[in-house]
Amino acid sequence: MADTIIGYVKQYGDYTFKEKPMNDVDSLVLCQFAYLKFDGMVPGVLQDRTFVSIRRVAAHADYEHLYADTRYEKSNRALFEAMLRSRRFSRLKMNYYVNIVEPAKETQFSAITFLLEDGTIYLAYRGTDETIVGWKEDFNMAYLFPIPGQTYSLKYLEVVAGKVSGSFYVGGHSKGGNLAICAAMQCAAEIQERIIKIYNMDGPGFRPEVLKQFDYEKIAGRIVKILPHSSLIGMIFETDTRYHVVESKGFGLLQHDPYTWLVKDGGFVYAKDLYRSSKFTNSTINEWVLSLDEEHLKTFVNTVFQVLSASQAKDLIEFTADWRKSMNGVIAALREVDDETKKILKDMIKALAVLGRKRLINTQLKGVGAESTKQKISSGSTGRRSMKKRE
Repeated sequence: MADTIIGYVKQYGDYTFKEKPMNDVDSLVLCQFAYLKFDGMVPGVLQDRTFVSIRRVAAHADYEHLYADTRYEKSNRALFEAMLRSRRFSRLKMNYYVNIVEPAKETQFSAITFLLEDGTIYLAYRGTDETIVGWKEDFNMAYLFPIPGQTYSLKYLEVVAGKVSGSFYVGGHSKGGNLAICAAMQCAAEIQERIIKIYNMDGPGFRPEVLKQFDYEKIAGRIVKILPHSSLIGMIFETDTRYHVVESKGFGLLQHDPYTWLVKDGGFVYAKDLYRSSKFTNSTINEWVLSLDEEHLKTFVNTVFQVLSASQAKDLIEFTADWRKSMNGVIAALREVDDETKKILKDMIKALAVLGRKRLINTQLKGVGAESTKQKISSGSTGRRSMKKRE
């Protein structure tokens, strides 16, 4: 029976990394673990201190702060406790933690370095957290490179690579996966050579010009990109088809949650490909975004978050805690948007709708054409068989 990463840690926790080397599921465990709030418990990236054990973190006076993001508090707590009880992760050590949230610069960045009991080193970038500014930075990726988080990701890799020896892994979930590739793509050749694998767990890709600028193919062979069945976020700007698709117990956008990804017999339960509807939606949105100029994209993104900010919520937890109050602020803000901006938004949404209809019609016509061809081939072969019988 399929389980999740929590079940995986419980079931395979008796194996050390020497007995069962690190795999893709372990990578997701560490990427999710990077979401916990280690502030004040793990040494900072600019400090020269020894790695802190997971046991020491568990005994820390501020232990409960780990679960400050209440959206996943229950699952994160279960993961931490399972790791602590396992042979596999109970000797895990951590260092070089950084957590930056700068609303004025529209920046949310966090990363941490893990040391496994067999000496394996894993640099994990946190994905988008619960802060509104974190989501704003994600949207900025549509028209801006590098966003501040991407700049920080390269600096982090350079600093940590100078502090540790040997080879290492780099990875992250969601935006964290994008940051891992971004840093690996831009770092010096001597650092690139030390990277074993780069994990992108359902994180967005890059605009084509960025991939070309930094010679993406230099590292492409070491990238492991894993997507859930109905991936949307992970397919933004994604042109590389060398990805793996994992089954999820969630639906739609909820599949972005790593706790919904299915694991069986010590590995992910893989599917053949993304759902056809997901591929259609993703390609339509990507084509639409790439067809817009920077000015219009910036207007769209800034207006969306101007409206969301009107709720006066500092994060998504606060936004959803009093949903009625938040929505009242959003509705009021929509009325205040100037006519010119409203027209731009309407035109952009209309363009997306027109493109979607056009692509749908073309897809249907191709389907009809293929079916017609099949029928002709079928009827032609039947006719030949009939003639042979008459002869």
